[in-house]
Amino acid sequence: MPSAHDFTLDDIAGRPVALSGYQGKVLLMVNVASQCGYTKQYENLVALHQRYAAQGLAVMGFPANNFGQQEPGTNDEVAQFCSSRYGVAFPMFAKISVKGPDQHPLFQYLTSAANPDFTGDIEWNFEKALIGKDGRLLRRFRSKALPDGPEIAAAVEQALAS
Repeated sequence: MPSAHDFTLDDIAGRPVALSGYQGKVLLMVNVASQCGYTKQYENLVALHQRYAAQGLAVMGFPANNFGQQEPGTNDEVAQFCSSRYGVAFPMFAKISVKGPDQHPLFQYLTSAANPDFTGDIEWNFEKALIGKDGRLLRRFRSKALPDGPEIAAAVEQALAS
């Protein structure tokens, strides 16, 4: 049965990263964009990462230009924006497609995983996928769910405890 750990993607600097290296960690994968109404959620993502990283959470950003052309920059521009504007220190990956005919295989997995409660297309920027320590999709959250809000915090704490 596939898991998120089966994928290798380039980080924002172009270096390959095997997600198998995150076995035993809880992951919160987020499709991000620099020019979206939800972009301010970077602040919440940084706070969530800082709060739980020592306990085994890794927040991961996946820039995507699928919605309203809201991530038009290059990988270098995205990296500069994230670090200078929000102090992002969690892993950021190279721009990918999260929807449509060129959808990255990781997001194919995240939108069609075995759990029918969490399948379906990514609908907008800043959707979140919570991945358990074993690499399996535990839960998805739509854009409006704040990364450091009670719903996601409770799900992260439960995943870290299991």
